[in-house]
Amino acid sequence: MANLKDLMKKSLPTTDDLFSTQKMRDEERLAKIHEIPLSEIDDFPDHPFKVRDDEDMNELVESIKRNGVMTPATVRQKEDGRYELISGHRRKHACKLAGLETIPCEVKELDRDAATVMMVESNLQRSTILPSEKAFAYKMRLDAMKRQAGRPTKENYSQVGNNFESATSSDELAEKVGESKNQIFRYIRLTNLIPPLLDLVDDGRIKLTPAVELSYLKIDEQTDLYETIGSEDATPSLSQAQRMRSLSASGRLNIDVIFSIMTEEKPNQREQFRMPRERINRFFSPDATPKQIEDTIIRALEMYERHRSRDNER
Repeated sequence: MANLKDLMKKSLPTTDDLFSTQKMRDEERLAKIHEIPLSEIDDFPDHPFKVRDDEDMNELVESIKRNGVMTPATVRQKEDGRYELISGHRRKHACKLAGLETIPCEVKELDRDAATVMMVESNLQRSTILPSEKAFAYKMRLDAMKRQAGRPTKENYSQVGNNFESATSSDELAEKVGESKNQIFRYIRLTNLIPPLLDLVDDGRIKLTPAVELSYLKIDEQTDLYETIGSEDATPSLSQAQRMRSLSASGRLNIDVIFSIMTEEKPNQREQFRMPRERINRFFSPDATPKQIEDTIIRALEMYERHRSRDNER
């Protein structure tokens, strides 16, 4: 009968075995990396993260020209033989701007839900993420996680949380992204905003909490609100957003009520002089902004004052 020392020698892997295993892993990964033509790679459907032609993109293009693509993109092969981009949308765009025809990609075997989870995870590592990007990313990932867990998707997102059925998925998502469940569902509510209002949230003109309240307005009400924001150069406070949501729920919100709420003086505002836009429209082009109109009127008054002063001196 073999002694304990002999048994341990047989059961424990040798140093050569360990290195061999690591080498096999590396070779297996390298075998999945291919130079794939950009023309054969489709963006991820409804990709929530924006690819911007900004200074960071210019730096990435120059880096790729000098050193090539340092980190391969990740793709999965679709049923039609083409590839679907999971991570690397900025790198793919930079390669195109750099004049390259291919990009190194790691090909993974994933179904759509697993690909969605990986796509969101990889992009949430960005240093700057817009509210709209978080909103659609969280929604896509939570829906995918619930399908993976065998639970049907429900449109039950709310300002203050979610129901018990989705608690497991939302708990897991909250732990992974480092935000509370309530905050995740607040972001997801933003997906109910019309794109122009969501742009104002991304620009910081409308804060997250008022934006969540506005997401409960009907589409036509949101459109009326956006037009009023443009004509009056004013954005809603939390109190105003809450009142509009309440009036919408009771069927009493219309464009006149929205105008009345948006033009009221806020506690931190001085009294403002207002003039109906209809009275001055004929003096300005249709695309003139409130700021441009105000500046033109001020210049006209200053010119009028100078002429009047000269006439009084004669």
